[in-house]
Amino acid sequence: MNLVERVGLFALHRVDPERAHRLALTAMKAGVVPLPGTFTSPRIACHVAGLDLANPVGLAAGYDKNAEVVDALTQAGFGFVEVGAITPRPQPGNPKPRMFRLSEDRAVINRFGFNNDGMDAAFARLTKRNRKTRVPVGLNLGANKDSADRAGDYVQVLERCGPVVDFVTVNVSSPNTEKLRDLQGAEALRALLSGVMDARQGMDKIIPVFLKIAPDLTEAEVAEIAQVAQEVKLDAIIATNTTLDREDLKSASQNEKGGLSGAPLFEKSTRTLARLAKLTGGHLPLVGVGGISSPEDAYAKIKAGAHAIQLYSALAYQGLSLVDDIARGLDRMLAADGHDHISTAIGTETENWL
Repeated sequence: MNLVERVGLFALHRVDPERAHRLALTAMKAGVVPLPGTFTSPRIACHVAGLDLANPVGLAAGYDKNAEVVDALTQAGFGFVEVGAITPRPQPGNPKPRMFRLSEDRAVINRFGFNNDGMDAAFARLTKRNRKTRVPVGLNLGANKDSADRAGDYVQVLERCGPVVDFVTVNVSSPNTEKLRDLQGAEALRALLSGVMDARQGMDKIIPVFLKIAPDLTEAEVAEIAQVAQEVKLDAIIATNTTLDREDLKSASQNEKGGLSGAPLFEKSTRTLARLAKLTGGHLPLVGVGGISSPEDAYAKIKAGAHAIQLYSALAYQGLSLVDDIARGLDRMLAADGHDHISTAIGTETENWL
């Protein structure tokens, strides 16, 4: 982390976290944030779920909810970027305050509730993005809080915005929209994903469809999801979203309602990832998310069964330079372990997490 980034983070941590995030996006729009470009090498360049990635380090949804700074993010070191979540209609989300720093725990709690400008605004912005970049851009699909047909909402956003992105993620795992996680049940999930996959087949451009799941699932529920994902021929699963767990936290805001992300989520999310890797036998691409704050954390996810990884909360504490640090660190650690390519490291320690 350079001095400019260190000073910037210090200043941002002096204000409300949601306002700080808004200021960070404004600075990125203004072009005052140093962007190193994307590090790659023959060892970490990979093909995941139909996407060619210069490196396996992605940005998780939630950072750029409304696709406002897509071009800047594709120059920030990521191998792929996911924006959103986006719902059919704009919605304000939950009342403020709704984001809390847990600095002692290197964590964040949020209860945003899918606040976003809606699919038409997202479509307009994504249409204008630089299509020459080699960094794939995906969209996290959400459902409106007051929707009478939440499964239909996912299809609506896919049909509207799918033509201007490289992949989409069905988000049924946010804890901040009431009863949304009920869609992770086998019967409801099968119906939802079947509808999304059918809609994709009717599009001019067939794009990969991912599913993002919660870490707060039983082993039986994870097994059901793995089975359904393979039945409908899903392209990848993202494991995981935020948790409702509050075990062993120290910070004053630990009991705030919402989803917990950051360092405390690492072990729980990685166990879910490893269970999926075991159940799918490495045949279904997996994206590891949750608590990654170093190259070592990212490598552990890869060895647990991830084909790629995503970051978000750690950026609030370590800045965007973390992205390049992780990509270069993965390259070094793979070489040190004798791997000529990341693919030979995937899942080598799955059993250690079960």
